[in-house]
Amino acid sequence: MHGAYPRLDPAQLSTLLADGQRRPTTAGEVLIQAGQRSDTFYVLLGGQAVVLQPHTGGEDEIIRVHGPGRFLGELSILTGQIEFVTTRIQLPGEVLAIPAEQLPRVVLHNPNLGDLILRAYLTRRALLIDAGVGLRIIGSRFSPDSQRLRDFASRNRIPHRFLDLEQDQAAEEVLRQLQVTASETPVVLCGEAQVLRNPTNARLADALGLRAMSGTPELVDLVVVGAGPSGLAAAVYAASEGLSTIVLDAVATGGQAATSSRIENYLGFPAGISGAELAERAAIQANKFGARILIPGQAVALSEDDGHYVVHLDGGDAVAARSVIIATGARYRKLALERLGEFEMTSVYYAATRFEAQRCGSDPIAVVGGGNSAGQAALFLASQAPVYLIVRGPDLARDMSRYLIDQIQATEAIVVLTDTEIIELIGDRVLDAVVIRNSRTRERRKLSVKALFVFIGAVPCTSWLATTVALDPDGFVLTGDAVAHAGQAEHAEHAASQETGFIPLPLETSRPGVFAVGDVRSDSIKRVASAVGEGAMAVRLVHARRQSVRPLPRRPAESSPSDPPRAQFESAGVPSPS
Repeated sequence: MHGAYPRLDPAQLSTLLADGQRRPTTAGEVLIQAGQRSDTFYVLLGGQAVVLQPHTGGEDEIIRVHGPGRFLGELSILTGQIEFVTTRIQLPGEVLAIPAEQLPRVVLHNPNLGDLILRAYLTRRALLIDAGVGLRIIGSRFSPDSQRLRDFASRNRIPHRFLDLEQDQAAEEVLRQLQVTASETPVVLCGEAQVLRNPTNARLADALGLRAMSGTPELVDLVVVGAGPSGLAAAVYAASEGLSTIVLDAVATGGQAATSSRIENYLGFPAGISGAELAERAAIQANKFGARILIPGQAVALSEDDGHYVVHLDGGDAVAARSVIIATGARYRKLALERLGEFEMTSVYYAATRFEAQRCGSDPIAVVGGGNSAGQAALFLASQAPVYLIVRGPDLARDMSRYLIDQIQATEAIVVLTDTEIIELIGDRVLDAVVIRNSRTRERRKLSVKALFVFIGAVPCTSWLATTVALDPDGFVLTGDAVAHAGQAEHAEHAASQETGFIPLPLETSRPGVFAVGDVRSDSIKRVASAVGEGAMAVRLVHARRQSVRPLPRRPAESSPSDPPRAQFESAGVPSPS
């Protein structure tokens, strides 16, 4: 708790006093209003403030009490989102007020203070999520739109609580007070004033303040499609080097990494870091350097126009850019089971975060998969419920890191079932059990579980590219040497560019100036660290491609296909590998 609510020491207060304005407060004064954006960073110098969860037609719930020396608010002040709780003065005193836009500059000269504030805000956001404080989504758990809104809020780490019309009598009462009919559900309550009736994801994003841009400029230097670790890394490096940068993602920042409860083998975080926190930090960092993030912004096509590229979005908008980085990643495959779609509304999940854990409670859980994502999910969920880890292979060692295997073996709440697959789902709209079969003995068993988490294989998110860039047989994007030596008939549409002497740079696709990074790239290493490295490297190659003033030479005929295109590195100003 101390990390979430630290008291500033005299030196830290002195740093902030130089850039803020002191003013008195009065009892009952609202400093931060739920449902609205806050444009001021407050430090309580005297008196007392309370943090409240507003309730329609009822008394507000006190969540926290702040005394002198504490700074107020939570992560929204850094991300530009609306506030999810209200902060009101309980006892009059004095505050220090600093305009929010000045805060990055203030803490820039004091990194320790900046890190203290960021860590506290990240922890406060996590506490709000755990407490189910924030937005209220009211609807039926069997409604696809309810599931869509819950998933969107969860993936974007938005604190919320779901009120189920099927089970929660309070939900009906709230709808009555708001004069909302059942046909208008699901509804989203943002603070006390704003009621959204079955909003689209885009409408909800606008209401939450998730979109960092409205409309699009005529032409930018770089558009990054996908906001996972590779896309966010590319955005940070590109924006920090002065490139006008727009990041698009159909759902949320963080990609699959954001669905991991803890990543323990990422450099620089010996105690591990949750995927959600890594994503939040990266998005804040990208925003700091001027990158603009558009969520939801689903790419549906890529085209060329007058010497630049155009990324077309599902709402009819488009973003034009001199260069493009494809970082759309991959999504987990679905189990080939009857009735899967029926249970996806209530009991089947493809991420294991605080939100999913809240929904599952302490009931037994099945996790399917033998890779790191499945291992991380099993360990996280086992802290609150019994877990069956179901693996098709004979052991965990083939696809899972040793540190995870050791932890799983030491966790009594996890039962590992190897050589096993699920063959049937049982339940009436809500999962009650699964039937499993051992592939060696053919023995069948029924496991009583209330939730199923699936982490099997990966399908690249490349349908929007169609024939625009060369893909491998599995749909992953070909880059570098793989493009130069593909030679398949299906890539004949790219032959014209090859005949002009174009040789793709590493990470460059069959289109000059279009790069692919992370899980979407053919033969990529499925690790967060490698994805981040590729995102940073791609920005350097963007500069290299833009600096090329003549067609790059073809590889000498005697070169081995496995050798790096040394002449191309040198002509582009990139040091060649030794």
